Amino acid sequence: MNNPERRDKGLVYIADGQVMEEMLQCRKLLHKLNTIDCSDFEGIAAIVKELFGKSDGAFINPPFHCDYGSHIEVGKNFFANYNCTILDVGKVKIGDNCQMAPNVQIYTAGHPIHPASRNTAYEYGIDVTIGDNVWLGGGCIINPGVHIGDNAVIGAGAVVTKDIPDWSIAVGSPARVIRTITEEDRDKFFGGQTIDEEAWAHMQQMWAESDDPVKFPTKE
Repeated sequence: MNNPERRDKGLVYIADGQVMEEMLQCRKLLHKLNTIDCSDFEGIAAIVKELFGKSDGAFINPPFHCDYGSHIEVGKNFFANYNCTILDVGKVKIGDNCQMAPNVQIYTAGHPIHPASRNTAYEYGIDVTIGDNVWLGGGCIINPGVHIGDNAVIGAGAVVTKDIPDWSIAVGSPARVIRTITEEDRDKFFGGQTIDEEAWAHMQQMWAESDDPVKFPTKE
């Protein structure tokens, strides 16, 4: 196997000329994205679509950094805020309606633990999967191999080293689940404050008109 094939099978590989050529194409697009007029929203969206290969309403606030772009799959309405970094050596699959605060970092890349092996320049990439309706807080780090379930919230500064279940709030380093999101959270925002009546009425109207409202799990 050549090194791109080894990489894509999740095996250790060396970033040789073939690998670097793929990364070079990505860097050309990233340069366009990170130097564009930041008020050109349509232009930014077009570059994001070219970078990922497909997009349904995806938007990124530059600067943004990744290795390939083509290894990142996003669902509809994806949003990443300033200074997001995704090391997409392995595949990064992100569901619908996901939001990332500034300085989020997603790592699929890694190196052997033993220095003798590490110094050979072999490395690897392990896939990361993020479900639908996930919010990643500012400065959080998602490590290789992690699966984050649907409707989860990851607190600012968290370092996620293990899978996070659906409907969970996880915080800390290493991240730990502190509680489950419930229906009682629907009308709440920062610090447990209640959403005002005007906004709440508007939300209810939006839900009534939606073809895909968020459903809480049914209790048996």
